[in-house]
Amino acid sequence: MSARTFLRIAVSNTLVKNIARYVMMMLLALLLFGIILLATGKDPFQSYRDMFGATFGSAYGFSEVLVAMIPMLITALAVALPSRVGLINVGGEGQLYIGAAFATWGALTFKDQPAWVLLPLMALLGMIGGALWAFIPGYLKSIGLVNETITTLLMNSIAPKIVGFLIFGFWHSPMDTVKTENFVSAARLPTFFNTRVHLGFVIALVLLALFWIIMKYTRWGLEMRAIGGNPQAARRNGIPLKGYLIVIMCLGGAIAGLAGMSHVSGFYGVLILNFSMGLGFMGFLICWLAGGDPIGIFLMSFVVAIITTGGNFLQLTQGLPYAVINILLALALFVVLASPKFFEGKKA
Repeated sequence: MSARTFLRIAVSNTLVKNIARYVMMMLLALLLFGIILLATGKDPFQSYRDMFGATFGSAYGFSEVLVAMIPMLITALAVALPSRVGLINVGGEGQLYIGAAFATWGALTFKDQPAWVLLPLMALLGMIGGALWAFIPGYLKSIGLVNETITTLLMNSIAPKIVGFLIFGFWHSPMDTVKTENFVSAARLPTFFNTRVHLGFVIALVLLALFWIIMKYTRWGLEMRAIGGNPQAARRNGIPLKGYLIVIMCLGGAIAGLAGMSHVSGFYGVLILNFSMGLGFMGFLICWLAGGDPIGIFLMSFVVAIITTGGNFLQLTQGLPYAVINILLALALFVVLASPKFFEGKKA
């Protein structure tokens, strides 16, 4: 057996094991959730039928799952990339807001431009906005002044207020003060097959593939893993530690900013006050559920999108509050935190 064939088989086996592990974790979370439904007097089997029927029972339902996946995939990557150098980016929510604001400025200012000019410009502006918002905690971390977990978390509460100030003060529609005027068609990401699935889904998959390739096959990926494993040893071996911390945090912010641009351009077509509804925090949860693994991020985004999309339907069919979605996600997180003991046979 050649070395290439052996490597291909090993990679394939690893992929199958990882997928099986995620499937087992979600099945256990669903089992625990079913016990909670049963204790509250609900029929768990009917609830699951309603949830999966709403998401897989029609082409429209499945397309809505893909739509919900888009910002989750991108914001999860905004967390996963800094995590490789030991940074905990809890600020995806704020970076998403600032990226959306920068992209909206481009959409409103250059609305006479054709789509092939305007959309790349909006994407670039969104990335710049997110990167600038992430630069502050990245720089403070690099000089050892403030922990990035604290600064990114606290800055999440500031960004929506800045967006609200811009909408109320300068950008609001003549008919509604809580949103801007609708974007022109050239500022809207194209959609596919008469659904709401837009180009952001392709962008998310490309970013996911780039993340996997860079981390696995490039020198940058090796140096990032070295910093994340032992920053002081990496510094002694000539890796520019401070530079990496700032650049990688800014890249994470740029990715989150791109998620903001994608959401307001592809999903809403307008910037609305409080448009995110916690997408940045959802990306952080998905990254932790997946352990920063690219395949895990895709699978967990898909599962969480099913839960959030189908959970909305459960409010109508079962009379369940929306909080049950958060309960199911919390159970999934608890199962993942226990996964080394239950799924890998390691000591806790």
